[in-house]
Order: sequence, then structure tokens, then C-alpha cells
Amino acid sequence: MSQAQAPHRPGDALRPRPLQFPRDHGSHNDTRTEWWYLTGHAQAADGRTFGFQVTFFRSRVDGTQALRSRLAARQLLFAHAAITDVKGQRLRHDERIARWNGEEPAAPTDAMAVFASSRDTQVALRGWQFQREADGGYSTRVDGPEISLDLRATPTQAILLQGDRGFSRKGPEPEQASFYVSHPQLAVRGTLGLGTERIAITGGRAWLDHEWSEAILHPEAVGWDWVGMNLFNGDSLTAFRLRRADGSALWAGGSYRPAARAALETDTGPGTRFAADAVMFEPLRHWVSPQTRARYPVAWRLRTPAGSFTVEAVLDAQELDSRRSTGTVYWEGLSDLLDAGGKPVGRGYLEMTGYVGRLRL
Repeated sequence: MSQAQAPHRPGDALRPRPLQFPRDHGSHNDTRTEWWYLTGHAQAADGRTFGFQVTFFRSRVDGTQALRSRLAARQLLFAHAAITDVKGQRLRHDERIARWNGEEPAAPTDAMAVFASSRDTQVALRGWQFQREADGGYSTRVDGPEISLDLRATPTQAILLQGDRGFSRKGPEPEQASFYVSHPQLAVRGTLGLGTERIAITGGRAWLDHEWSEAILHPEAVGWDWVGMNLFNGDSLTAFRLRRADGSALWAGGSYRPAARAALETDTGPGTRFAADAVMFEPLRHWVSPQTRARYPVAWRLRTPAGSFTVEAVLDAQELDSRRSTGTVYWEGLSDLLDAGGKPVGRGYLEMTGYVGRLRL
């Protein structure tokens, strides 16, 4: 933030402003909701394929902001992690949550630290961590009884500022907006763990989203459908829609960036922004969760200004029940992207929220 700009006050609607890095890679504690979201697919030496997602969330606690005590829980930090074992046809996931007083610790390497840095991407949650390294890459470490991840995601392209130079509208009213920064086409190395098994990753691609907002959901919106796809030719596709209870679209958007416009030398790797009325999601096939009875579209026809595609879940059963931490249930999983002729052209993640009940952020 430049010195000429007044700080954002809790409760204010977001206003467009130039983003400044590395500061804006860090936490924005004055906004209501924020997340750092890494998804991707990975291959092992034996040919097995996996999907993975690690998401760290920050949520402002409005009722404690005026308290001066260092013991006041001004923020909540929580994290979700999941691995999709394609060969084993199984999704495994874990979660963690803690209160945070909003102060950054003097010893950020403490294994039990809970904080989100305001200077750059560095989020820690009692042993789980996600951070941006000095060379611009990202590292994450998650260790749980069912799954573990120790991954390094290295940029092959520049970051992508979604919306209007990073300011992304999420509804018809001005206050429904977020700052939204993506980093597609990250090369992945590291280790995944399933139980006691450790699997060395020999290749893969990841996608990072960093988003912060004061209010995303319009009163009529119950949730959203979103895809972030790394195409095999180096292009990247984002598409989303905010959805009413009857399934109709309240708002939509996204972007398409050809690899040729994503050189690392550029500051933001500009993409082609989609207008709200130019993106259409059409369900093609559904899966009903045996646990929640939610009915999810696990195959979509997606129409965008960049072309028509089919999005197809690699595994139908990729529902995450996070009622122990965030109180939400959502579907988030590894999916393929096919062109109009049915040819696979990319792979990434599909996320669907608000199918069990209205999403509450």
C-alpha cells in the first residue's frame, strides 16, 4: 500500500488500488476473509497420479477488534489439506484451526507458532505452514495422521492479476468484490504421504490463488462454482460463477492467459478478462454424496470467450466435510479439461460450494 492511501477499515467495501508486492502477497488482517490456496496434480516414479490441495484461511473476528489485550482472539486461522489418490480411487483430508491475536511472533520458526505475516506470504498453524520463498517459489508442509505434504512449487510464469489489475468483482453490487492474485503453471516437486507411505513426486503442475475480501456473497448467492486449469500447452484458464439457490447464475467471470503472454520477465502476465455475461456453466452429470446427500455436478460444459470446454472430475467422491473447523461442506477435486472435440487439453481443480447449505464465510 502506498503512503498516500488510507488504510482499509473493517466494514468498508473494498476499493480498487494498485497492488504492491511483496507486501500484497502477505496477510491483510483488516479485511474479513482471506485465503492462500494451492492445488495441483502430481506424478510418482511408478506412474501413479495424485491430486492435492492445501488451503490456509484467515478470518477476522469482529467482536474482538477493539480489545487491547494480547490474549484477544482477533483472527482465526485454519487450514484444509487433501490428497486424491487416483489409482486407489480415494480422497483423504485433514484440517486444523487455531485462534490468533493478530501479532506476528518474534520467532516465526517456532513449531507451534500461529500467525500470518503481513510482509509476504508466510502462514503458520502449529506445524503446518505455507510460505513464499526468496526466489518467488512456494513451499508447504503439512503433517497429519492420514496425509502429509512436503512440496515445493516453482514458478514457470509470472503471477496473474485477476479481474481489473487484481480487483475482481463477485456480484452486481460494488461491495461484492475481492483482490485476487493467481500464480498458474507452477512446477511441483516434493513428497506426499498416505498413512505411513511416503511418495516422491517426480513431476506435476500446481496453481496458487491468493484472495482477500470484505464481502463476496450477494444476499441471493448460496455458493459458487470455480475452475482453475493449467493447460498442457502452458495456457491457463480461470472461470467462476456465483450461484442462486435455484441453480441460476447471479454473477460470473474468469480469465484466459496464453503461455506466450506469461513470460517471467513481465510484472503481472496480463490475461484476457471475461465479462460476467460471457461465462456459462452447464451441468452434464451429477454425483450424490452418500454422507451428506448433496447432489454435485461432477461434469460441466463450460462456455467462455476462449472457447467451449468440458470439465470432468477424475474421481467423483471428492467432497470435503469441514464442519469441525469452518462449519462448511464443499466439493473440491482434481478434474480434467477437454476441448470441444473431447481431447484432454489440461488438468486442474474444480471447486463447488453451497450444495449442502448456503456458504457462510
